[in-house]
Amino acid sequence: KNTEEIPVIFLTAKSSEADKVKGFDLGADDYVTKPFGVLELISRIKAVLRRTQKDSRTVIEHNGIVVDTDSRSVKTDGENVTLTYKEYELLCILLRHKGSAVTREVLLSNVWGYDFEGESRTLDVHIGSLRHKLGQRGSCIETVRNVGYRIS
Repeated sequence: KNTEEIPVIFLTAKSSEADKVKGFDLGADDYVTKPFGVLELISRIKAVLRRTQKDSRTVIEHNGIVVDTDSRSVKTDGENVTLTYKEYELLCILLRHKGSAVTREVLLSNVWGYDFEGESRTLDVHIGSLRHKLGQRGSCIETVRNVGYRIS
């Protein structure tokens, strides 16, 4: 696969201007030197992802499920499906990674935020509700044991 669109953040102890220039010349999207705070790192990662994401698709389709990201609407087999905010976000993440297992940690951090401290069953309950609302199309959301979920 082509890797040129994968964002790169250097995390290093080398903090001279020459080192930073060399890192950026080698293709870094950001350069973070030690010591750094975790919250700063998370913010920098989010910023790089915002700048580098090129997914301009407004409609995501898979197995009879159609998501229009502009209008935030969902249809299964042509019928409107009403989802909560979190169910919608979960569905979009799974659809954007279709075929790949998405870890519980990724789903929790992206939908609930990094400071989420809820019970781990929260994700399972939302996935169950999402499957139910998608009807027979909900069966395409698979549990990947000890990892998370995937849309097949």
